[in-house]
Amino acid sequence: MKAEPAQQIRLLDLQEIDSRLAQLTHRIRTLPELTEIRRLDARLTELRDRLAVAATELSDLDREQRKAESDVDQVRARSERDTKRLDAGRVSSHKELEGLQSEIASLRRRQAELEEIVLEVMERREATEARGADLDKEIAAAEADREAAEERRSSAVLDIQADQATESDRRARVSADVPADLLALYTKLRDQYDGVGAAALRYGRCEGCKLALSTAELARLRGAPADEVLRCEDCRRILIRTDESGL
Repeated sequence: MKAEPAQQIRLLDLQEIDSRLAQLTHRIRTLPELTEIRRLDARLTELRDRLAVAATELSDLDREQRKAESDVDQVRARSERDTKRLDAGRVSSHKELEGLQSEIASLRRRQAELEEIVLEVMERREATEARGADLDKEIAAAEADREAAEERRSSAVLDIQADQATESDRRARVSADVPADLLALYTKLRDQYDGVGAAALRYGRCEGCKLALSTAELARLRGAPADEVLRCEDCRRILIRTDESGL
């Protein structure tokens, strides 16, 4: 393949632009804000799961409290009924009187036990409500942090996209100076070799693979016409001769 030396030199400019564009794309994919957003998303998932557990516990405690209070009401009602019967003097049998008094005492003990259960459930409910309130605050704080991180990410992306637009404009202008067949070869090689399709020959070393060329290869390059498109014998990238090539 043939191309004017100046056209070949333009490949180095094109390679620089393409490398810059690749770096900008990499920056968008690896913004620190993305890591922070992923961390906050995981944190929010954890907090919301814990809040759901607390809500379930609170619902269970509500049912438990209603059941305990209902039991208290039933025992209290029975105790009050027996007490009224006792106070009314409607019990004539001594044995029945003792039985009624015993039952009233037993009901009062049971009522005291059930009231303790109600208080214990209420305390657990208060603790669960407090835990839920704390989780609500943590969720709100994490959501605010995530929103701030998302705003920073969006701002950074806009800045990078502006740089990409500038570099893309430069690339269009530089590409116009490169013959179509040479540009096609460069593009093919860039796709094959980690985004580098053309490299300078600098002091006998290929800047693409960083390897020094053999003496025989350097001799061959010295004798090659100026418009011949050269390839590195090691990495096969387009090799661009410059004033610093050492030929």
